[in-house]
Amino acid sequence: MSGAFEALRIANSALGAHQTWLDSLAGNIANTNTITSTDENAFQATYVIFSARPDGGVDVGGLAQSSAEGRLVNDPNHPLADEDGYVRAPDVDMSSQMSQLIMAQRGFQAAVQVTKTAQDEYTAALQIGAR
Repeated sequence: MSGAFEALRIANSALGAHQTWLDSLAGNIANTNTITSTDENAFQATYVIFSARPDGGVDVGGLAQSSAEGRLVNDPNHPLADEDGYVRAPDVDMSSQMSQLIMAQRGFQAAVQVTKTAQDEYTAALQIGAR
């Protein structure tokens, strides 16, 4: 029965880590088109740093942010454009963010399935003991 508890513990750590990853990706994707003036910092994307646990689980080891410099975009009609017609946009690669979103969703789904399977095993073991 300790196998089911161990699987639950590991899957629970994966659920938490993947939820943090999904949350950071959602913020990055939502702010992909956030424009600032050139004298302000660009939106900084958040990246999750994972660390392995000795028990086989995973933790969020930290969060990193992209450069506040972002990238300059020539958009002279934008209300925040400087005298040269530039605005500052975040340096977020949407295709990378979407690929990571798929991986994070699949990882979360896998951890949910492991949790369900471990719970089923635990329930089956309790029913055997009740007979």
